[in-house]
Amino acid sequence: MIRTEALDRLPVRTAVPALERALDDRGVAVLCAPPGTGKTTLVPLVLAGLTGDGPVRRVLVAEPRRIAARAAARRMAWLLGERPGERVGFTVRGERVVGRETVVEVVTTGVLLQRLQRDQELAGVDVVIIDECHERHLDADTVAAFLLDVREAIRPDLRLVAASATTDAEGWARLLGDAPVVEAEGVAYPVEVLWAPPARPVKPPHGMRVDPALLTHVAATVRRALAEREGDVLCFLPGVGEIGRVAGQLAGADAEVLQVHGRAPAAVQDAVLAGSSGVRRVVLATSVAESSLTVPGVRVVVDSGLAREPRTNHARGLSALTTVRASQAAGRQRAGRAGREAPGAVYRCWDQAEDGRLARFPAPEIKVADLAAFALQAACWGDPDASSLALLDPPPAGAMGAAREVLGAVGAVDGGGRVTERGVRMSRLGLHPRLARALLDGAAEVGARRAAEVVALLSEEPPREYGDDLAAALRTARRGQDGYAARWKQEVRRLSGQVDGSGSGTAPGSAPGSRSGTGSGAGRSGEGRSGTGSGAVRSDDAVVGLVAALAFPERVARARGDGAFLMASGTGAELREGSPLRRSPWLAVAVADRSAHAASARVRLAAVLDEDTALAAAGHLRVRGEEVRWVDGEVAARSVDRLGAVELAVRPLKQPDPDLVRGALVEGLRREGLGLLRWNRETEQLRSRLAFLRRVLGAPWPDVSDGALLAAPDAWLEPELSRARRRSDLGRIDAGQALRRLLPWATGDAARLDELAPERIKVPSGSRIRVEYGGEQPVLAVKLQELFGLAETPRVAGVPVLVHLLSPAGRPAAVTADLASFWREGYKAVRAELRGRYPKHPWPEDPATVPATRYTTARLKRS
Repeated sequence: MIRTEALDRLPVRTAVPALERALDDRGVAVLCAPPGTGKTTLVPLVLAGLTGDGPVRRVLVAEPRRIAARAAARRMAWLLGERPGERVGFTVRGERVVGRETVVEVVTTGVLLQRLQRDQELAGVDVVIIDECHERHLDADTVAAFLLDVREAIRPDLRLVAASATTDAEGWARLLGDAPVVEAEGVAYPVEVLWAPPARPVKPPHGMRVDPALLTHVAATVRRALAEREGDVLCFLPGVGEIGRVAGQLAGADAEVLQVHGRAPAAVQDAVLAGSSGVRRVVLATSVAESSLTVPGVRVVVDSGLAREPRTNHARGLSALTTVRASQAAGRQRAGRAGREAPGAVYRCWDQAEDGRLARFPAPEIKVADLAAFALQAACWGDPDASSLALLDPPPAGAMGAAREVLGAVGAVDGGGRVTERGVRMSRLGLHPRLARALLDGAAEVGARRAAEVVALLSEEPPREYGDDLAAALRTARRGQDGYAARWKQEVRRLSGQVDGSGSGTAPGSAPGSRSGTGSGAGRSGEGRSGTGSGAVRSDDAVVGLVAALAFPERVARARGDGAFLMASGTGAELREGSPLRRSPWLAVAVADRSAHAASARVRLAAVLDEDTALAAAGHLRVRGEEVRWVDGEVAARSVDRLGAVELAVRPLKQPDPDLVRGALVEGLRREGLGLLRWNRETEQLRSRLAFLRRVLGAPWPDVSDGALLAAPDAWLEPELSRARRRSDLGRIDAGQALRRLLPWATGDAARLDELAPERIKVPSGSRIRVEYGGEQPVLAVKLQELFGLAETPRVAGVPVLVHLLSPAGRPAAVTADLASFWREGYKAVRAELRGRYPKHPWPEDPATVPATRYTTARLKRS
């Protein structure tokens, strides 16, 4: 029986007519409704025709998380008085609960992506609702872009709704072609904000690490909230590990402590969402509870102020979730959870002054995440560079370039970026392309089941208590009875069912490290090989090491000693004290994070590896050849066999390639500067003169800045540079002679160098005074008496020089760029000041009437 009373209480009901009109008129709409209004539960039922007299339509609801998809389907089924799998069902990875009568199906955005790739028409589907689109998950953005393509090209009748929990819907409306925005009013009770910062400063988060002092403070704040307020407490924490640690510190609290996150068992999730049974509860949750779920009974929120977002360092090949400060928008969503059913309160574990400095919204995932999976989806869709997809934010060019490199390395795309048959198969595994490569190629080497076991571990990182040894974690998962082990076993069954281990994962031209790359020795660790791909005679360590190295060849690492390693990517890596992996000569690093200022990454999960397997799995990174570089101030010439940044064998070169030597010398000049050449005062002066002419007259006078000279060494340092072999040879190159090669000889302007920018200027006394060109204006420093009778300021290349007038002792007396003005207005003051100090020198009242001189008055009389 339909629960009509419960349906009628949902605030979104008042907005449904406007939504239906918008869909009838335009076929697209944006629905803005705060959490708890019923947008996720009532709207799909109405659009499907299950709560009224309208026609029955098949509706797909796309949720960003599995827990939200299950919860939404169960709630809608309850409202209809049914069980999930009847008229309302759900499909998430590894679980499908639908029946013949199912009209409304709730799926994750990842499942919908797979479905679109297989059936672009979405045959039989009338309406698609993309829920929680404001969260800007990459899968949701991609689904929206694909659906807009489908509507435009083949299914103009397909109705599309973007549902958002915030009122910031203008971008989505524009994306959907100026779609109507329908807003529903929520029932929000007042929420009191209490600022509860730690008494002492805590360390900011970095990588996955959170200062234990902050977690202790959060636990204390939960206890405070229990003492000061009534109702259940919802506490937001960044991840599963932090939830577990805070739960441990709440032992003995007068409340039931529950944990809600994507990995929580379904029974626990159901218990939390069902509401309290009379016992006061503390619900520790990740950001999954911000908007996707309704937790009944909550009157108090405790907000740690932290969240987890994906971050990728493309240059170092590291990508992982990173702990960040939650945005202001997330803070509002979290606080609103306390005012859903009655007035409430939020305890914010940071200072009020910090709040205004927080980001307004979370970063769109497309801007910060690893885009390899997105790039593969786009390639399968027929748009390898995603340039034609309707996206709110375009993918960053650098991230897409890195993603295409990964896809090429694993054989998912060809040289033109077009998807291969292997790439299509990878895309349908529901895995990151790296893990898909490891599953397919690993199955060919060790069998489908064993490869699937390792890939399942890599696709969802094991709990920290499993340790950092991937093989030990595998054994723990096999015998484990916890929630993680149950999910792992389910995923192993799913993955092993998709490959048969017969070698079908490989293909001609596929990635190095597939059958063609691993057959020469991948996985050899003393156990031998079956030759059939079954992997039955290999140890867990050998299997785990091989599969992890196939997934992350850039993270193959060789020991440096004392728990330190160097990965093929060039990044250093360190194991924790006491790790059983510290004595391994090689590692396949599965999970590592590196803070912004750390010299090395911290290894969180890795597998023992032997050298043969490392070389096979990462064979495309192996390079042999002559290497001539500038090292520690000198040319170093070596024959090197390396695996990425890891040097396997090195020997000195007696007769290195002259071109390589020249390149190393140029590298040295760029690192240490042009001071490696031979300079003197005349050469420096010549360079200053040329720089002045370039600045004043432009071409054809050469640019002699460091950047320009180092960018084109051929133009001025040959033939001496090609003859040089070492640092000392650079020191013998005459920089002045080299610079003169840059003069504009071809145009004839070179002959005018001394005319336009003379090295010296002859003054009235007969002296030839050096002009300094190093500043913005040429400087002529000359004794005042030597300029008697000179009315106008000297010029070079049309620019007046800056005259530094010196006393008879050579000390500055005045500075002027206008001699005529100085003689009229400034000379009297200088004369009054200096004539008593230098009485032996001429100080005429009218300097224009006496000859210029560099001598004393007495000597002038004698001559």
